[in-house]
Amino acid sequence: MVNLEFVRLAWDTVRSHKLRSALTLLGIVIGVFAIIVAVTAVQVVETSVVNTVESFGTTTFSISSRSSFSQSGTRYRARKNLTYDHMLQYKEQAELVEAISPQLTVTSVREARFGDRKTDLVVQPVGTNEHWVDNNGFSVERGRNLTSTDIHLARPVVVIGYELDEMLFPSVSAVGKSITVGGHRYRVIGVLARKGETFGENMDRLALVPITRMISIYSAGARNLRIQARTAHMNLLDDAMEEAIGILRLVRGVQPGDENNFEVESNESLLDEFRNLASRFAAGVAAVGLITLLTAGIGIMNIMLVSVTERTREIGIRKAVGARRNDVLAQFLYEAVFLCQIGGLLGILVGILGGNIVGFFTKTPFVFPWLWAFGAVLGVSFVAMVFGVYPAYKAAKLDPIEALRHE
Repeated sequence: MVNLEFVRLAWDTVRSHKLRSALTLLGIVIGVFAIIVAVTAVQVVETSVVNTVESFGTTTFSISSRSSFSQSGTRYRARKNLTYDHMLQYKEQAELVEAISPQLTVTSVREARFGDRKTDLVVQPVGTNEHWVDNNGFSVERGRNLTSTDIHLARPVVVIGYELDEMLFPSVSAVGKSITVGGHRYRVIGVLARKGETFGENMDRLALVPITRMISIYSAGARNLRIQARTAHMNLLDDAMEEAIGILRLVRGVQPGDENNFEVESNESLLDEFRNLASRFAAGVAAVGLITLLTAGIGIMNIMLVSVTERTREIGIRKAVGARRNDVLAQFLYEAVFLCQIGGLLGILVGILGGNIVGFFTKTPFVFPWLWAFGAVLGVSFVAMVFGVYPAYKAAKLDPIEALRHE
């Protein structure tokens, strides 16, 4: 049970030594802040990533020549590109997938034009087929999607992103108009619904073009495809990925015993990889925070020892009027815990607000790491008990006669 009298005495002590208490609190605040801000920021980013990845479909997986998280290294540079022919052979043999789409992205294009209007931001032409929209969780807001006939005839048509539509056609309908993307002319057949940003990349500046048209325009060196496949049900995903590995090993001539020269990744595997990286980051920052808390604990011990020396006469008077050793011990432990709790609560508050700044920019709902906040409260209490017990014990064992003589 909390002794309110000891709490009041602790508060009076803190108020009577404002500067000293503030400096002691600062160490606690910094330590707790470092832990909470890291954990909160990671949870905010994880929530944003999970929402984003799920928006692209939980039954979709991708096949590429390089891992999404490891783009460098000789093992990836030596790999041959995935090609449209690889995709066609995979499509012909695959039995467990519902839809397959290629994705050829060109990054060198800087603008799109319609009459005297042009975009002032980077445009992302994507060569694909009629299944890309569904495989990536998009929808066509106006007009129509690409069709198999568009792909077969390599028609110069395009489905543009929401932001391109706003920039180039603020007052008229885009459907049926001709635009120029990267110096090549296309007829707009549809406009995608707003998607927003994904991993810092604006998905509303896309220009979806028939893959066959893109191949006829850009050199072979730019034809490194990513293949996306979607299953009808989640329980088919693992089997479909195994099937894809078997087919692609044959198609790309991988010898038995050799490692794959391509990567097959589901959205869930990307999330696992991200969670692994995020947890390592949070653990590193938390370790720094714990070291700071230990340093602050040493500071608390030092301040409490000084307080015992300063209040020796007060302790003598309390004992002379009947205070027991346990009463004096409890009083000083209360002061240590009280000081640490103030610093801990301030650190939690500032840490949560700081971590959610990331959420403000990514438009992620407010995150409160309840478990970590509760752990921080227990942690600072533990620090107070460990580093406050010796000064409290020293105060409790003072001889009342000797204490009364102290000046």
